[in-house]
Amino acid sequence: MHPDLGTDSSLASGGAAAVATTTVIDASEFVAGRVTPRGSLENLSHEEVEKLLDRGQGGLYPLLRRCALAVLNSGSYSDDPAQLVDKYRDFELRIVQDAAGIKLEVTNAPAIAFVDGEMIQGVKEHLFAVLRDIVYIANEVVESGRFDLTQPAGITNAVFCILRNARVLESQIGPDLVVCWGGHSISREEYDYSKLVGYEFGLRGLSVCTGCGPGAMKGPMKGAAIGHAKQRIYSGRYIGLTEPGIVAAESPNPIVNHLVILPDIEKRLEGFVRLGHGFVIFPGGVGTAEEILYLLGVLLEPANADQPIPLVLTGPPSAAPYFERIDEFIELTLGSEARRRYKVIIGNPAEVARTMVAGLENVRRHREATGDAYNFNWTLRIPRGFQLPFAVSHESVAELYVHPDQPIHDRAVNLRRIFSALVAGNIKEFGIRQIEAHGPYELHGDPRLINPLDALLAQFIAQNRMKISGEYRPIYRIVS
Repeated sequence: MHPDLGTDSSLASGGAAAVATTTVIDASEFVAGRVTPRGSLENLSHEEVEKLLDRGQGGLYPLLRRCALAVLNSGSYSDDPAQLVDKYRDFELRIVQDAAGIKLEVTNAPAIAFVDGEMIQGVKEHLFAVLRDIVYIANEVVESGRFDLTQPAGITNAVFCILRNARVLESQIGPDLVVCWGGHSISREEYDYSKLVGYEFGLRGLSVCTGCGPGAMKGPMKGAAIGHAKQRIYSGRYIGLTEPGIVAAESPNPIVNHLVILPDIEKRLEGFVRLGHGFVIFPGGVGTAEEILYLLGVLLEPANADQPIPLVLTGPPSAAPYFERIDEFIELTLGSEARRRYKVIIGNPAEVARTMVAGLENVRRHREATGDAYNFNWTLRIPRGFQLPFAVSHESVAELYVHPDQPIHDRAVNLRRIFSALVAGNIKEFGIRQIEAHGPYELHGDPRLINPLDALLAQFIAQNRMKISGEYRPIYRIVS
């Protein structure tokens, strides 16, 4: 069975940009082809093309190649980017300019991206979304000098402009976008449950935003697409937000019809909380824990006390012990106030959807009362420590120390960074290389916080929540 097909068919509405047909030569696992964009970045300047094809230090070609290979590999079960790079080490991408505009030529590309000699339409759209975002971020965010990326206002404005350029900021739609977070490595039962929750969302006209990958990122979109189809809703949005470091391990799933590549994990997380109206957490691993800590850390900022952001933790009955441990970890690390910001619902997809609909009505009233936009939460205050990129290394991770006497925001920031490092070591190519070269990261902290962290990570390992492919070897060592 094709990896994109489960017990039901994948449904998705058309993306924002249609793309012309492709002529290819099929070579079993490796394919060559030429793709023409239509309605999305048909033209590039000669300077932009030179930057995109520059393979030197500071050039954009390595980034373009890595992200393009990831979207062409959509549907693969592997979450090992090093394995992907090695398998397709001869993959190349070239930009061709002629009187009609630009074309992308690919050689030695994954055959899974093609059918009967043509590139799959959704893959084409994702490929040009990559090109669009890489060009925009390089020209308008990094090099333009328009944004001070060391300051909160500059970072938020950059995130807004990236999302606006990607055309995901719908100004005529009220609060209807549910962000769904959860693991890429989950059980079949948990995946099916996430589809049921998404189905209930679709029946109620809600759209879904996820990290765009497999598992709990794909399930809610798949269910919502079926719910939308039954309600004859043809404008359903399935938004996927990702970043270059993670896209190779979590290739965009085929349901995504709006893909956005943000520069780093911090801007990706800000994109979620500015764009989303409500949040649902499914079972997951260290990446999901990072997202939970980020959102709770933001909500615990005193300036956000009145922000009515519905947050539900949910899974099938078999996931009840998982959420008990998550709930306990939050209580021990962030306190009882954090627990008051979410609701746990086990085994009841319809109740999750009803809870979200009621919460989104509160969001609508709050945005109207404050004059804030429906499509981007400007009034949410994000602590600077959550916005600044954290460069993962053995030295930077060892410097992260968590203890109960820290201000709660600093504690949440450091805990989030610990989980971010574990994500890097698990599935990001540079992190995997760091672990191979220097061994496990060392995690430091007061036993009152570091011991619950150790217990939570042990549960993730026991439940196979760290990786999809290959044998898992711990990439951390607790040093209390």
